[in-house]
Amino acid sequence: MYDIILAFITAFALTYVAIPSIISVARKKNLVDEPGERRAHKVSTPSLGGIGIFSGVIFSIILWTPFTYFANLQYILCAFIIIFLIGAKDDIDPISPRKKFAAEIFAAFILVFIAKINITSFYGIFGIHELPEFISYLFSIFTIIVIINAFNLIDGINGLSGGVGALICCTFGTWFLMIDKLELAVVAFATAGAVIAFLYYNVTPAKIFMGDTGSLLLGLVCSILAIQFIEQNNSLANSPYAVNSAPSVAIGIMIIPLFDTLRVFVLRVIRGKSPFAPDKNHIHHLLLNTGLNHMQSTAVLLTVNMIFILISLYFQWLGSEWLLFILMSLALILTLILLLVNMKVGVSQKVEV
Repeated sequence: MYDIILAFITAFALTYVAIPSIISVARKKNLVDEPGERRAHKVSTPSLGGIGIFSGVIFSIILWTPFTYFANLQYILCAFIIIFLIGAKDDIDPISPRKKFAAEIFAAFILVFIAKINITSFYGIFGIHELPEFISYLFSIFTIIVIINAFNLIDGINGLSGGVGALICCTFGTWFLMIDKLELAVVAFATAGAVIAFLYYNVTPAKIFMGDTGSLLLGLVCSILAIQFIEQNNSLANSPYAVNSAPSVAIGIMIIPLFDTLRVFVLRVIRGKSPFAPDKNHIHHLLLNTGLNHMQSTAVLLTVNMIFILISLYFQWLGSEWLLFILMSLALILTLILLLVNMKVGVSQKVEV
């Protein structure tokens, strides 16, 4: 327990102390994110906050992780470094999506094939149980890449990606602590500590953004925690902390990034565009269109994510398929309500003009 607390405090303290220096250097070297048509901010802002988050997370994990119980840690840290390097390169000197995607696949490959962090079963969803080894590897890589990019896509307003990521890490971390998986709890709470320290500088008016360095790393950590949550739960048949419908509960815990990514990808395909084509149709954009500011929109989405976590845990007994249906249906209904509000606001603005 003390290791968890110390991991959180260490990551928080190091990130909190490091970010002011990162802001200063970024401004001197003009390493800032400029306002633009697709940007939600209006002033030039440093976008290297992910360097501070990475530093706090790596230092804390190495310092406080019980290595004797975490033989795969070296491979996880290798994946962290790959994502950090490609994210930092993109924040400083933008690279093509193809190169970024290749780096994500490389990091996922290390986690799945070497660290053996993979999904081995659908646990009865759609009548599918154990997966053939090759299919398990492919699906696990796909899952990791989806979660990584989901966090990258929601990083559009102040506090959102960091706030949601910290909530998810604390949720998974608490469960890992309860089942005595201290090594995974350290990873979760070290990440949460670093991200919460970053959020102090990211609230409106934001002094710094996490950039791709931070959002990609946060997505990678959450993908590891989610997969391990599903797999570790499978070995807890007689534990009071065993979770029914683990895959659907994991989706509920990460509902905001996952559902928003699925929604915008589907919309882009329907409109004949590439699913990776940028636009301003994310849920946080819709909230901004209603007149809410950045922090109000973030607060709404954090509250919604918390509610979905509670719903997932309370209704886990329904089974994975029914729980997944409820979560997706509720998310769709809330999105339709938000779209109706946007339409009403748009009509009101036209009348005023």
